[in-house]
Amino acid sequence: MLAPSERLPAPTLRDVLGDEGFRVFFPLGALYAAIWPLQWVLVFGFDLPLARTTPPGLWHAHEMIFGAFGAALIGFITTAVPEWTDTPRLQGRRLFALAGLWGTGRLVGFLGADALGLLGAVADAAWLAALGGYVALVSWRKRTDRLLAFVFSISALLAAQLAVSYAFLTGNVALAQLLLHCAGFVFLGLLGLALSRITVPVTNLVLDPSEETSPFRPHPGRRHLASGLVAVAVAGELAGLSEAVRGFLMIAAGAAFMDRIGEAFIGREALRAEILVLAGSSGFAGAGLLLVGAARLGAPFGEVPGQHMALMGGLGIGVLAVFSIAGLLHTGQKLVFPRGAKLAFVCAIAAVLLRALPDLGLMPQPPGPPYAAVSLLWAAAFLSWLWSYWPLLRDPATLEAESC
Repeated sequence: MLAPSERLPAPTLRDVLGDEGFRVFFPLGALYAAIWPLQWVLVFGFDLPLARTTPPGLWHAHEMIFGAFGAALIGFITTAVPEWTDTPRLQGRRLFALAGLWGTGRLVGFLGADALGLLGAVADAAWLAALGGYVALVSWRKRTDRLLAFVFSISALLAAQLAVSYAFLTGNVALAQLLLHCAGFVFLGLLGLALSRITVPVTNLVLDPSEETSPFRPHPGRRHLASGLVAVAVAGELAGLSEAVRGFLMIAAGAAFMDRIGEAFIGREALRAEILVLAGSSGFAGAGLLLVGAARLGAPFGEVPGQHMALMGGLGIGVLAVFSIAGLLHTGQKLVFPRGAKLAFVCAIAAVLLRALPDLGLMPQPPGPPYAAVSLLWAAAFLSWLWSYWPLLRDPATLEAESC
């Protein structure tokens, strides 16, 4: 575990959380990602006490996408965009306002409170609109088009959230399920965008810690290929194309993510955990999309294991990678994962495999209550990261550290 500095007086919790986006939203995202599945599986037995019209399984998907991964998105955008554009970062009240909106949605979704669905829908739409508006405003003021892909993706998430909320409020289960799948795939597109921005500086830092050279130069055609093909696949879903066509579109998007693994072939440094997790995120996302496509083309298994491989594996490991890398570089640390982060990735990978492989017929279901081991390993992953990084995030010496 990273040892906190003892040379400076401890800041207040408000000082820590209000300093930069990742300090408040990464811990929130980690806590929610750990606790929600535990209470759904082990406490309520795949039910939710306040759910009346919306199936609990749909609340589960909604809360993982817009809850846990949503917090990670807010933290990533509010931390990375100021760094990319050399603009002042959001601090204090603005961050707390975003946290309040996000938290309001979680108060509704944690127990599946259908009666308060409209309140949760408004809150989630508000933080997505504010986040997209922030990125668009920075893009306009800096006269840059480098952020437009993020503006488009966040806008697509906002549209998906509004449509999902409408389906929840009207009791249209089939529409809600389709739109939640699309929202998850949009998030995969955002993952592709994030990986394209993160992989290059991280790889160069691993190859040359002195930062005097930039030996890694990725192929420019690979940069947005995965995100672009995911967008095409989502368009095919919404257009209602034939199952075979939609299957091939998923396979194409999955192949693009698998292609990103090639960026990890940098010699013996490829075995560094900081490189492996980025390649692993792309690998799980790609494998999951390939499995979804194969299921639609007649493979002897359903789409569920592929969806979990892509969203739980690709997104989950990608989120942990962002947490771990940004948590070090934005606090002025060397890019070397602590043991807690490495343990987090081991637990997350084990959880994903334990969730997907039995449905693929590649291993028996583990003993005990259904998915209990999966939820425990998943929670252990995010709590291990939080246990390892919280002393660093609240260390007063890191509040004035230079950005990465």
